[in-house]
Amino acid sequence: MNNIIYLVMPIIKNIILALLTVLVGLKVIQWITEGAEKFVEKSSFDKTLKPFVVSLINALLKVLLVISVISILGIDTTSFVAVIAAAGFAVGLAFKGSLSNFAGGVLLLALRPFKVGDYIEASGFSGTVQAIQILYTELVSVDNKVIFIPNGSLSNSSIVNYSIKDTRRVDFKFGVGYESDTSMVKEVLKAVVGSHPLVLNDPEPFVRMSEHGDSAIVFAVRVWVKAQDYWTVYFDVVETVKKRFDEEGISIPYPQMDVHLKQQ
Repeated sequence: MNNIIYLVMPIIKNIILALLTVLVGLKVIQWITEGAEKFVEKSSFDKTLKPFVVSLINALLKVLLVISVISILGIDTTSFVAVIAAAGFAVGLAFKGSLSNFAGGVLLLALRPFKVGDYIEASGFSGTVQAIQILYTELVSVDNKVIFIPNGSLSNSSIVNYSIKDTRRVDFKFGVGYESDTSMVKEVLKAVVGSHPLVLNDPEPFVRMSEHGDSAIVFAVRVWVKAQDYWTVYFDVVETVKKRFDEEGISIPYPQMDVHLKQQ
């Protein structure tokens, strides 16, 4: 009996010590992660790198904790590493998607097609980049939904970044009746876009007749604005053009296709 107790006691001691190490280690990792998060937030780190760095620190600390616990249990870490290496191929296949996402995250941070705060469109989604994590990139849509896109698919898909350039072009199409005075229409459209304080003068606003439609003459209007003013200018011009057309007696044909769809 004494021999059994003598043999079992070190094992029990190691198990208890390992459990304590896990509990204390997780708490320490939490403190370190929170401290690292506060540090990078206050530092001059690029805000695009901040969430990725914090996530990477947390993951590395947990790996070190696992190795420490294995060592406390008396398992030879050298042998353990050898076993992990031997099983690496199988693990790689099992976590192929996660490894691809991790590699995609590194690729996104290296190539920098976008940064935190940019408004992008990719993988069928659009929104403002909130964070680039180890495996996923977080987008916030215009209606405040959080979208998680795997870095692997994101790094291999086409990305439209609306925030890189300082200016954007706003395109409009306005239809008027065939009986309308086209010269007056052009003057009204030029006056509307020319008087808007957010429309840039260089490049100069473009106003031309672009199409002879089935029920309307279509005018194309293109103006350049600061990127952040895009939607303000868009809605302002649409509303003002309708008001000015009414004042000048310029008719806007009712869309026959819309009537047909509504009746159905």
